[in-house]
Amino acid sequence: MAWNDQIRRQFPFIERRPGVSYLDSAATTQQPQEAIDAVRDAAMRGIGSVHRGLHPLSDESTDAFERARDVCSTFLGAEYSDEVIFTNGTTMGINLVARSLGERWGEDDAVVVTKLDHHSNITPWLQLCEHRGVEIRWIGVRPDGTLDEKDIDAVFHDGRVRLLALTGQSNVLGTRPDLAVLAALAKKNGALVCVDAAQWAAHARINVAEIGCDFLACSGHKIYGPTGIGLLYARRELLANMPPFLTGGGMVRSVTEEGFIPAEAPARFEAGTPHLLGAIGLGAAIEWQNQWSWDDRVTHEKHVLTLLLDELRSVPGVNVLGPANGKTLADGPVNASVSGCIAFTVDGIHPHDLADVLGSKGVCVRAGHHCAQPLHKTLGIEASVRASVGIYTNDDDILALAPAIRAAQKILLR
Repeated sequence: MAWNDQIRRQFPFIERRPGVSYLDSAATTQQPQEAIDAVRDAAMRGIGSVHRGLHPLSDESTDAFERARDVCSTFLGAEYSDEVIFTNGTTMGINLVARSLGERWGEDDAVVVTKLDHHSNITPWLQLCEHRGVEIRWIGVRPDGTLDEKDIDAVFHDGRVRLLALTGQSNVLGTRPDLAVLAALAKKNGALVCVDAAQWAAHARINVAEIGCDFLACSGHKIYGPTGIGLLYARRELLANMPPFLTGGGMVRSVTEEGFIPAEAPARFEAGTPHLLGAIGLGAAIEWQNQWSWDDRVTHEKHVLTLLLDELRSVPGVNVLGPANGKTLADGPVNASVSGCIAFTVDGIHPHDLADVLGSKGVCVRAGHHCAQPLHKTLGIEASVRASVGIYTNDDDILALAPAIRAAQKILLR
């Protein structure tokens, strides 16, 4: 595809790592040259302390930091720029919500989570259960990777649910719950909604208003930006009444010997020296992505996922997990509810051993429980192999996988 070839030329890693088929974008994406250059150029020009200086370097850095926030708020569809908080990633964003909002809850309150979720959207709520006595209610997962509807109906039965926390896209099966429907159900029952968009943000246009969520977190390194930077969207009226998660410099209005008054959001939740270069790189990565239409991106992803599924099915002993395990992927090449990755196992081979051999042959995949142990327990396995795609993935990357699996079978099953 000429479209894909044009994109690939903008990723330095492709030229510098010839012979590598990178099928691990769900773990971390590579960065385009524009995002790399933005960080390097900012550092070479000189940086100053954000919001804390009166000299030109500080002014320029503050402007660049807030411009990046504007870009990120548009990316998420936020109504106001100050509804977007810079974090160090999805994990911190969700913990911020749990520690700030959740500290007001107790034994009479409940949080709903799903067995489709990453540990980052499970453990903060389990900790809240331990510290505050909050009840955790689970929505189960059916063998096809979809949420169990009977659990959805049951968890809201008594009006005690304060929050529904769920993923926008599974990091194992690629399943996408119908967020708008689930958010509307939660709101009908008086609950807030927190979305883990770590996987979803790289594969679909996000609009928090259309979803109807109250919180949404994502990570820069999964949307072609730097590591160590992330975003948390939160509705302005909620932020105004949430206590700070971390305290220190930059997040206060005033401090006395008796106490302190926090600043308004977003500064209230950005204690310490902010990750300026990370914010600049993330803003640049998002602006770079804006030149490519979502229609083209989705069409390309459907193509490579369909090819991936065909290749996996061509290898005896491969077991595809979740929705992709059906006879077809819905009426089109790929069901709209499956995106980003396909997980599988191979008869007689531990996922770790398989990934090790594949890596030695230049095929990079992920193996393990993928920080989703409740999901793997539901599927009746301890671990799986995951092949995931990105905007730069091409046919050659996909076509390298099946021969590498066959070679691994010859080595590991002899």
